[in-house]
Amino acid sequence: MAEFTFTDKDFKNISERVYQACGIVLGPHKREMVYSRLAKRLRQFGFTQFSQYLEYLDGHAGDEFSNFINALTTNLTSFYREKHHFEYLEKVLLPKLLKDNAANRKIRIWSAGCSTGEEPYSIAMSVAKVCPRAGWDIKILATDLDSNVLATAQQGVYNQRQITGIPEPLIKQWFLKSRHGDQLKVKPALQKYITFKRLNLLEPWPMKGQFDVIFCRNVVIYFDKTTKEYLYDQFAQRLTNHGHLFLGHSESMGKDQHQFRNLGRTMYVKAHT
Repeated sequence: MAEFTFTDKDFKNISERVYQACGIVLGPHKREMVYSRLAKRLRQFGFTQFSQYLEYLDGHAGDEFSNFINALTTNLTSFYREKHHFEYLEKVLLPKLLKDNAANRKIRIWSAGCSTGEEPYSIAMSVAKVCPRAGWDIKILATDLDSNVLATAQQGVYNQRQITGIPEPLIKQWFLKSRHGDQLKVKPALQKYITFKRLNLLEPWPMKGQFDVIFCRNVVIYFDKTTKEYLYDQFAQRLTNHGHLFLGHSESMGKDQHQFRNLGRTMYVKAHT
């Protein structure tokens, strides 16, 4: 017997709230995931039914709604995930940007959906490897909907299991080991490249400038077709001419999408306008 009463009406209510807030589609196959992730919130408040929690949410949205959304957003990530993206970044894209942007000596990269920070720190290590620090203005913006994972990302502290994707020389160069060696902290010199901000992709974007590169990987997979097309349009507007967009391995643009040219392996370049 289930610990909490969870009706079809409750699931529909939750799905509608999540879609309205951030465009994420929770299909019927996500029902068990929703139950398990929100069960912790119900236990905390001593509720026995999901309807009680939803009623509480109605009356305390200012305090609880971010916890509600945080519980239901997926934050699976790793360092150098989809390694071919970073190989392309280091061998092709960054050298090209150094050449093309030599006049203003500025590079802007956005990690949209940065989770606990592994992606933006991986980007920063690639930048540090290829780009000269002196005389260049290079900034990485890292955003996520979930305020909890952002706090983790800002701290930049990881355990040995989490850093398995990083080559040993880079670990020595960019991480400080704890006294017992079980935790590693990103060095301030690498953190200086990155600014972390909370951002709901479906709310107005406060950034004024354009980006040379946008990583938005394993994010749009949770959105419906209309929302995906809206985001691709927004990304195109925020990219410089010939700016690049990286998607996740399970994501792709429809054939009717003409704002980007497909480079293969979920890498796209903004098409000529």
